[in-house]
Amino acid sequence: MKSVLPAGMGGGAGFLVIVGLLLAVWLFTGFYQVKPGEQGVKMRFGEWVNQDALDPPGLHWHLPFPIETVETPQVDQVRQISVGFNLRDGGSVGGKIDRPEESLMLTGDQNIIDIDFSVQWRIDNAGQFLFNIRDPEATIKLAAESAMRETIGRTDIQPALSTEKENLAAKTQETLQSILDEYQSGVAITAVNLQDVQPPKQVADAFEDVQRARQDQDTKINQADAYKNRIIPEARGEATRMIQGAQAYRDRMIKESQGEAERFLKVFQAYRQNPDVTRRRIYLETVQKVLQDTEKVIMEGGSGAVPYLPLDQLRRRGPGGQETARTPDPK
Repeated sequence: MKSVLPAGMGGGAGFLVIVGLLLAVWLFTGFYQVKPGEQGVKMRFGEWVNQDALDPPGLHWHLPFPIETVETPQVDQVRQISVGFNLRDGGSVGGKIDRPEESLMLTGDQNIIDIDFSVQWRIDNAGQFLFNIRDPEATIKLAAESAMRETIGRTDIQPALSTEKENLAAKTQETLQSILDEYQSGVAITAVNLQDVQPPKQVADAFEDVQRARQDQDTKINQADAYKNRIIPEARGEATRMIQGAQAYRDRMIKESQGEAERFLKVFQAYRQNPDVTRRRIYLETVQKVLQDTEKVIMEGGSGAVPYLPLDQLRRRGPGGQETARTPDPK
């Protein structure tokens, strides 16, 4: 060492200076930077020591290697896992490989359905992610498949193929997040996307026939409902009209009966006061009512007309022999 040191530094003081410099350099290596979107996980001899507060982005210091080390995984990156299919050639269009052992599931009404879906996730707690699960992607994939099977097992096939797709994705995401939280995996599920939901290929044609039959059934039901909605109001309107007509007829007959009764009472009172005059008036009114619609020819006694001459028919004919309108004679 003396041969390589400058002159005057070959003693014990020089050695301490060198050791001090090396120590300073070693301590300086303890500075590290956590970049934006990362979390710092500090380990002392391999044990996670900052569980209460992970290092946020910025400049930090730890005891240099080999005492302490730091892992800084990216926590804002959204990753994706496919269930029921794999993407060929790095996910190019049309490069989908089906995985029926993952996608075929049993519905709540004992039917088989083929579901392909993807799970988007990110790291929420870097320490739990690094220390609590050995194979994160395999764990998330198995948990996602289990969550989807649990959700689809409570849903019938028809809603799953049509109206319940969004609810399926939301319930699966909720169940999957609950499973991963129990594992303390440090993973946050951001979305579950259904890629393809359909019956198995082996029974697709038969299922389409069933679907068409159900559509025809719905069409017939809608037509029947439309007819019902049209005919019932019409029938109700007709019934209301008949009831109102009957009520009007009842009211009219009651009023007429009451008027006839009142008229009869007045005639009776008049008859009691002057029977002869009342009897003659009733006779004249009756004769007038009887004769007003009959053909009549009134002749004076000394006219000299032939008794059998059809005067009523000649009277109805005009000057040119045309028959005139028949008018009742008030006499």
